Amino acid sequence: MSLQIRAQLQRGDFSLEVDTCWPAQGVTALFGRSGCGKTTLLRIIAGLERVRGAQVRFGDQCWQSESQWLPVEKRRLGLVFQEASLLPHLSVTGNLLYGYRRTAPALRRLQLPDVSAMLGLESLLARPVEELSGGQKQRVALGRALLCSPQLLLLDEPLAALDTQTKREIMPFLSRLAQASGIPMVLITHAPDEVQRLADRVVFMRDGCADEQCSLQEALAKPESPLFADEGPSSVLEGELGVADEHGMRLFGPEGSQLRVQAPDAAGTGPTRLRVLARDVSVALDDPARISIRNHLVVTIRQLHDLPDNRVLLDTVMQDGQTLLIEITPWSAQQLALAAGQHVFALIKSVALMR
Repeated sequence: MSLQIRAQLQRGDFSLEVDTCWPAQGVTALFGRSGCGKTTLLRIIAGLERVRGAQVRFGDQCWQSESQWLPVEKRRLGLVFQEASLLPHLSVTGNLLYGYRRTAPALRRLQLPDVSAMLGLESLLARPVEELSGGQKQRVALGRALLCSPQLLLLDEPLAALDTQTKREIMPFLSRLAQASGIPMVLITHAPDEVQRLADRVVFMRDGCADEQCSLQEALAKPESPLFADEGPSSVLEGELGVADEHGMRLFGPEGSQLRVQAPDAAGTGPTRLRVLARDVSVALDDPARISIRNHLVVTIRQLHDLPDNRVLLDTVMQDGQTLLIEITPWSAQQLALAAGQHVFALIKSVALMR
């Protein structure tokens, strides 16, 4: 199943010209600077913006064409924006059930206990919404959208209005939501860390155009990816997180590509993403034994890329096939005589759990 959009729009100095299609599964991130057309595209998908001549298809359903128009309330969407926009006269439970009660019983796929557990809302159900924090309100807004049992969830920068600490608190719930609900999502964001943590694929937007679509791993493998604007190149590794040992360390990933990471008990076990900044990885030709860095992996160099500011990026592949990017100096690359096809040891200093 796929989501197809074709639209042209001219509004003052801004023009939108999109002809794109992506799988209607997992999380698709629309990524780009403010003003590039992300929200306009989402509004066209939702039916909040009616553009003459546009075409929107979801699977075998035609939502818009030259001769057909399906209004937003008939598209079975879940919509979450920057502001939660809860109904102040209702409790948390009342807000959560607002769309549920308006959904035909035959279409209800999710129930209140499941959604409140998924989003950690069990202890808040009886509260008035004016007593909630910003992050709690946004979790209620997500729950309200889920309980409509939508066939597509559209998230327009749902974390943008939150402070840094609240974003950290709500991110695990969004990640869990993406994994547990089974509902395809379109996430608008200009924050690379949100893409790295949540997305399965990325649609890069610029100046009203959907420039490129690729998987998250493909997006991260590009030496000058727009996702590297804040902290430089990074890799996102996917694998299973094991139980903690007596030192609080856990094994992550399969044999041959296994890392030891420190994670709190609240992280649980199971499928997890780790982010590794390229600048936090070193290279050795031999495996150093007497060193404090304990994560040593054999990797194969695929390519070397020259970066600005006198840096070299090594594009390497781990034994399980995942990409690991390593940032070093040109002097180091020359002294070690590094070349494509060479096997080296990657010494990983630190990782960030992205659950």
